[in-house]
Amino acid sequence: MTTQYEAPKKAILVKEQLESFQASQTHADIVNYITTLNQCVIGVKLTDDCPSSEAIEYLVSTLDRVEQLATEIPPVENKASRFGNPAFRTLYDKIATEAENWHQGIPNLPTDAIAEVSVYFKECWGNRTRIDYGSGMELNFLCWIYCLERLGVLTEDDHKALVIRVFWRYINVMRVLQSTYWLEPAGSHGVWGLDDYHFLPFLFGSAQLIGHKYIRPKSIHDAELLEEYSKHYMYLACIKFINSIKTASLRWHSPMLDDISGVKTWDKVNAGMIKMYQAEVLGKLPVIQHFLFGSILPYQGIPAPAPKTEEEDAHWGHSHAHVPAGASPVDRAALGWGDCCGISVPSAFAAAADEAEKKRSGIGLLGGQGIRPVPFD
Repeated sequence: MTTQYEAPKKAILVKEQLESFQASQTHADIVNYITTLNQCVIGVKLTDDCPSSEAIEYLVSTLDRVEQLATEIPPVENKASRFGNPAFRTLYDKIATEAENWHQGIPNLPTDAIAEVSVYFKECWGNRTRIDYGSGMELNFLCWIYCLERLGVLTEDDHKALVIRVFWRYINVMRVLQSTYWLEPAGSHGVWGLDDYHFLPFLFGSAQLIGHKYIRPKSIHDAELLEEYSKHYMYLACIKFINSIKTASLRWHSPMLDDISGVKTWDKVNAGMIKMYQAEVLGKLPVIQHFLFGSILPYQGIPAPAPKTEEEDAHWGHSHAHVPAGASPVDRAALGWGDCCGISVPSAFAAAADEAEKKRSGIGLLGGQGIRPVPFD
């Protein structure tokens, strides 16, 4: 029987649909895939030798192409704004134009599946309209590699390389895009994650550190250790990155990460990360209302109410989950912050650049070259 592939679309609009999704096989498949990849990198360094298949090499080269495009599409002059740079839309359009052609070269990918799979790739770089990025886009990347595995492009033997080579390359390309185009954190409170943009590097990164003889969760406060070991471990690399663009203590600008540093072992941190991902990403309406369902990752729940606007609208396909007056803390947690995409938040990179300019003008207080550390705002 021939598989009927379909372009992925949004399907979840209301809380009842989210609950259906959480009880579905699709949800279970995503969680199982994350835990499988997680298990494969326990005790593994980013710098470890890792045999790579032809497919892995091609995926890495595809991510390299995205970074190359970013070097060819510089940000436009936009000094008056600390928000997303409009040049990102040019990059987004270029990726969208090239995506299906790039997918033609993926080994063993069925040609008729390209139109479906490539959508997840196109949508993992940020939102074109809002020029923002969050854990929902990161989830699209995970769905992309999941679909490739379901289609036989990737196998179990690729799992370690998928995390420490492909996924980590994606994170580094995203850092380039975030810093180049000042992508805003998706949602007025940042992502439903651990820094302004990402969650999964902390999840997989904590797995890497399980059983380490010397590095403990509290070690993230040791600047010398971060400097020495960040090239080996995602978690430490992410902490070092955060510290490079924000001032003051981790307790102030990243209180959740600071709290986690008090946990005794990486086993407990990692187990908590998996639970937190299910609750704060897969369990939040402001994230999952943007999730894209197709034939490989189907929506199996109740239908959505009829839309009042066109699907092409960047805000179509979801409610903003406004929290009613008098709602209990439990209800508030279930709804989320209540303003997933309507309020722009300046990028930390933009704030850093702004402070740097003030310093050059004799106004600011920070020194040094390049992007300056600034308080989280």
